[in-house]
Amino acid sequence: MSMEAIVRVTAAESEAKAAVQAAEAKARQKLEEAEAAGRAAVEAAAAKADAELRELRLKAEEKYRSDAAAQMETLEGRKAALRASAGEKLDQAAALIVERIVNN
Repeated sequence: MSMEAIVRVTAAESEAKAAVQAAEAKARQKLEEAEAAGRAAVEAAAAKADAELRELRLKAEEKYRSDAAAQMETLEGRKAALRASAGEKLDQAAALIVERIVNN
């Protein structure tokens, strides 16, 4: 092999080695960029999920309070009706007791 051929082969090897190193560096950079973008996307999704969860909790608590208030109203109405009914029956029972005592 002539000296010129050896120089060309050596130069070609150097160029190939430099191209491989540049490609590897570019690939590492792209990988780092993709990982950073992935982390940012995951963090953004987690933040969005947290915000949605807080909103859902607030809505659930609001609905719970509304439902509880409505149920308390219903129960208070029932309680008043039962007290009125019990009062009437108490009067009837007292009259019946008095009637039995007087008739005996």
